[in-house]
Parts: sequence; C-alpha cells; structure tokens
Amino acid sequence: MNDPTNITAATNTTPKSYVDVNCDCNTMWSFAQQFSNKRLCTLSGEHKGKLIRNYSVRARRIAATYARFYLENEDGGNTKYKGRYYWMALGAFASKTVACTFDAWQVRGMTPFDSTVWDGLGKGNFWLFCDISGWHWYHNMHRMTFDQCAPSRDAKKYVGPVKEQIKNLPWQSEALPVIKNFLPSKYVLSGFKKVAEYERAMPRERPRIQLAHLIDIANHEQGVILQPLIYKNQSFSNRIKLQRAWYANWASPTVELIFTHLCSSNEASLKSVAPDETELENLASRMSWILLAAEKFHQLMLNKRSFMEAELKIMADWKDLPDTPTNMEIIKNKSRELGRFAKDLIK
Repeated sequence: MNDPTNITAATNTTPKSYVDVNCDCNTMWSFAQQFSNKRLCTLSGEHKGKLIRNYSVRARRIAATYARFYLENEDGGNTKYKGRYYWMALGAFASKTVACTFDAWQVRGMTPFDSTVWDGLGKGNFWLFCDISGWHWYHNMHRMTFDQCAPSRDAKKYVGPVKEQIKNLPWQSEALPVIKNFLPSKYVLSGFKKVAEYERAMPRERPRIQLAHLIDIANHEQGVILQPLIYKNQSFSNRIKLQRAWYANWASPTVELIFTHLCSSNEASLKSVAPDETELENLASRMSWILLAAEKFHQLMLNKRSFMEAELKIMADWKDLPDTPTNMEIIKNKSRELGRFAKDLIK
C-alpha cells in the first residue's frame, strides 16, 4: 500500500478547492509519534530537528508537556474539561523529579564509569513519554476516532517515514519489543474511559473519577512500560539494590516526589518520601509508595489547587528549554582543561 500521507492532486483554478484525504488508524498513530519526536527536538525548520542530548533537559521538556496536557494548553485542549488528564499533572512532577535526579551529584558521579542508572532512567523516561504523550495527543486532536483507533496502536504499522524516524531514536531496538510497540494495555484503555466519564460527570463526582483514572494510568506506566523496560534489567536492578545497602546508602539520592517545580523542599506537606522498606525494582513495593504519593497529590489538588496549578504553569513554560552540554561532554571538557593546565605547569 502507498504511504497514505502522500497525496497527489491535480491543480485547478477553483478558489478554496480541496482534496479529501482519508487517514487510517496507522497514519493517525504515526502523527502522534511525530508529536512526541518534535517535542524532544531542537527544530531547525523544513521538518528537521535534532534530538535534545541532555537527559535533564529532556525530562524537563517532558514535564512541561505533561503539565500542558493537564492545563489543556496543548493543541486540541479544552479548558472546560481541565482535570480530565489527571495523571499528567502527577506525571509532570514525576518527570521534574527525574530531571532533578540527573542533576544530583550522586547520579552525575556515576558517569562515565557506571552509566547503568543514568541510562536506565533516561531510557525509561524517554519511552514512557513516547507512549503516554501519544495517547493524550490523539485523544486531544481526534476525539471522534480515538475509541475506534485506540486498540490498533502498533509502532510496527506506522507509515514508512515515521518508522524510519523511529530507527534513529535512542534505545529503540531494545525498547520497542519490550513495551510491545505501544500496543494498548487494559489499564490505558480503562484510564481513557474514565476521561470520557469525567467529561460527562457533575463537578462533585469528578474527584473520584480523577483518582481512579490516575491509578489506571499509573498501573500502565509502571507495570506495562517501566517494569519490563528498566526495572527487569538485571544490571539496573542490581545497581538500585546496591544503592540501598548500608555502605552505599549515604551516597544515594533521597527517593522522594516534590510537589513543586523545585528539586527540594523543607515543607513536609509538599513531598512524598518513599518508606524505608521500599524496593524500587519490585513492582508491588514501588506501587505501594506510588499509591501513597498519589493520595497525597490528590489531597493537595483538592485543597491547594491554585498553588498546584501555579507550579504546573511554571513547568509548562519549560516546553522549549534549550539543549545544554551533556554530563559526558562536561567531563571531557574538564579533562581537556586539566590537561592544558598540566602542560602549562610542566612548561
């Protein structure tokens, strides 16, 4: 079959004439993937761009996108339904936390000698974004066909040019088979049914639906995407276990979720710290903490909504953050500087 995105039409002299283009589900999901790709690129015009190299900047752009979906600021958004994409608000704080983890000296210090955690977090955050942003973009932009096309999302069936683009994305050869090429899970389908339920509901009914939606999407992103993609990786899992050991614990970042745009807070009410017994590599253990964090987030959204949405608006402005040198590049530059300094001393 020809690429359905390429349409040939005869020119004519009729003003405002047009040609109908019938896009199938595979084409629409291809457009969703292009949205995800572009958001993590520095664009140079003419449909060209360069992927953001710095993992921390990527994570903040991802946080911005999640915040924008919640705030209904993305194309196709509808402020009348603000709150329907509830997980996206929590996801914004979570991706910001990933960015802060990349910035933490405990993680930076592992590179380049031990990049297991560094690359694992980068891989998980990147491919989770490609998955979850695609669902939300399609629902925002083409609600009328979303239910029809949701069951058929499959990266192997994207149109040719987009499949070629995907081949250039980091970790794609190992990630896509593990996350089953974005095939829908029962959790993500259930989560979007609750989005529709939220849109129809009376205001007093909406908080219950929001929390149920959040839990559905959390089960999808943790159990269907992140667990097989990074936590089942033996090297990553072993490194996480090592960080919990008493002799390494002092050098490990605190496992916490801060409900502001900042990386730290002294205000206990604005953060969720993982219980000491949490084993991040264990899905059930990790989900126990995530559900606690979700409940705290939910209470903050109910009781301090203006504050929480103000924080989300700050993160939403990170959408076009410029790329910065990667940690590896910084280390190489410092090595060169030290080398030049040593040569000057010898002279």
